[in-house]
Amino acid sequence: MVKLNKNKTASRRKNRKAYFTAPSHVRRVLMSSHLGKELRVKYNVRSMPIRRDDEVRVMSGAHKGREGKVVTCYRKKMKIYIDKITREKANGATVNIPIHPARVEIVKLKLDKDRKALLETRRRRVPTAEHPESVLDSYKRRSKQRATPAAAAAAPE
Repeated sequence: MVKLNKNKTASRRKNRKAYFTAPSHVRRVLMSSHLGKELRVKYNVRSMPIRRDDEVRVMSGAHKGREGKVVTCYRKKMKIYIDKITREKANGATVNIPIHPARVEIVKLKLDKDRKALLETRRRRVPTAEHPESVLDSYKRRSKQRATPAAAAAAPE
């Protein structure tokens, strides 16, 4: 694999260290989950940081296919707890089973004003009547504009 950004490390050791020693505000972003198909179409966003009252569906593991509401986001352990996914301990107490957010998809979002603002900023632009160019087209156009002055300066007249 070719490294694309010279300012980012590709070292497995450094990436693992960054992941496991990440501060809380970074862990929030690392603890993101994909949105379900309906939500992805509705909001045109692929994933969101998970939060407490979201409803999720487990996509892999022993509890695959089960749904429930997120009870807790435990940032220190990078796990979430879902209300209906529990087990019984030897002494009879019921405890929630920790699940990594990458193993679930969000089925229903808990929306507040901050979350709506985040959805609006993350929304990928789709070509419409008032905005006929897509995101990819705008990137291509910008890269051509950046390349043009440099090419003009390098070419002798």
